[in-house]
Amino acid sequence: MKPKRTNKELLGKGVQRMTIALIFMFISPVVIHSAFKNQEHPLYIPILVLGLISAGFAIFMAFKGLKTIMESIFGKKK
Repeated sequence: MKPKRTNKELLGKGVQRMTIALIFMFISPVVIHSAFKNQEHPLYIPILVLGLISAGFAIFMAFKGLKTIMESIFGKKK
């Protein structure tokens, strides 16, 4: 029986998604914090919404990246 090999192309895609998630994990709190510091500014709500959407995107990309990495190591779930 042949041992399974890691799909390096899929692993690279997963690491790329995790990198994007990491970048957004640092950007999102900064945007949300700046929105709360400038509550009297007319663009307060749009900036806050943008920060919350980017935080959600960071969480989504982290889960997607972990799933892709797991698929590259262990193969597709049947």
